[in-house]
Amino acid sequence: MTQLRQRMSEDMQVRNLALNTQLSYLQQVSLFPRYFGKSPDLLGREDIRTYQVYLTSEKKLAPGSIHTAIAALRFLYSVTLERDWAPQEVLPLPKKPQKLPIVLGPEEVQQFLGCVLDIKHHAILTTCYAAGLRISEAIQLKPTDIDSQRMVVRVEQGKGQKDRYVMLSPKLLEILRSYWKVRRPVA
Repeated sequence: MTQLRQRMSEDMQVRNLALNTQLSYLQQVSLFPRYFGKSPDLLGREDIRTYQVYLTSEKKLAPGSIHTAIAALRFLYSVTLERDWAPQEVLPLPKKPQKLPIVLGPEEVQQFLGCVLDIKHHAILTTCYAAGLRISEAIQLKPTDIDSQRMVVRVEQGKGQKDRYVMLSPKLLEILRSYWKVRRPVA
């Protein structure tokens, strides 16, 4: 690992960036100098502009992918390399189209969950759907996170390392209790 890459990694750790963010930023920052064949500390504003045009025109990346690359370069130049120019001026973010997600109807959700035969996977996917959890949050749940008195689920260190409570529906509680009866650890 180069000294610059090591320093950037340490800068991200000190700022407590999520591990996936760190890995993504390091990957993006390694692609940037590879395009030019030089170290990023030798590249400047015009090189950044050229790279953005390359990502947009030649690679035809989606705005979300370009956004990640630019966020990584902003971090590199403003934090790690401590450049005195404003990264947002040199590295403008592309406009992302705002589209509503396709939402499944209740019958479609039931049909989908009906196809999941493994009780563990069924419980996880039902929890994701019913409580609005990410898959990574659902698989980290412990029995103590389920509060059937208050009908809430405690999500610890979800996205952005934030704790939160989500509603627990009676139907989900029933499914989780059924799963617990079948799969509970034997003492």
